[in-house]
Amino acid sequence: MSDRPPRPRREDYVVWRQATTRWADDDVYGHMNNAVYFELIDTAVNAHLAEAVGTDIRTLPAIGVVAEVSCRYFREIGYPEPVDLGMVVDRIGTSSVIYRVGLFQGDPEGAGAQAAAEGRFVHVYVDNTSAEGRSTCPLPDEVRAAVVPLLRD
Repeated sequence: MSDRPPRPRREDYVVWRQATTRWADDDVYGHMNNAVYFELIDTAVNAHLAEAVGTDIRTLPAIGVVAEVSCRYFREIGYPEPVDLGMVVDRIGTSSVIYRVGLFQGDPEGAGAQAAAEGRFVHVYVDNTSAEGRSTCPLPDEVRAAVVPLLRD
């Protein structure tokens, strides 16, 4: 019996966006380069925050910096099909948020029903007002309001 969590499915995620793949996303082996997965995960999280907060998140008094990012790969994906990005929040702390982002490609009723990859992304919020350095601080209220609806039991 494996201790590995089951492969994620579309219903495991709360909010969605779609990304267009590019010819340059694929590596010499004909599948998406590992670095592109991380770009898509980062974009999914920050695009959602920017849209949900309704302002330039880079100008908030506290900003999220990446404290951890990882990715589990299940099958190859790549150009030319778009990638569906599902997002859910696993935990909201005083100064951090833990996201999971599923990457799906293909027919949602077929091969695209299960994640091709899943990223874990941790933001820790730091002071954006001091020139002396960035110390950890609580999540801004507008960020908390944007991520609470993404929590899943």
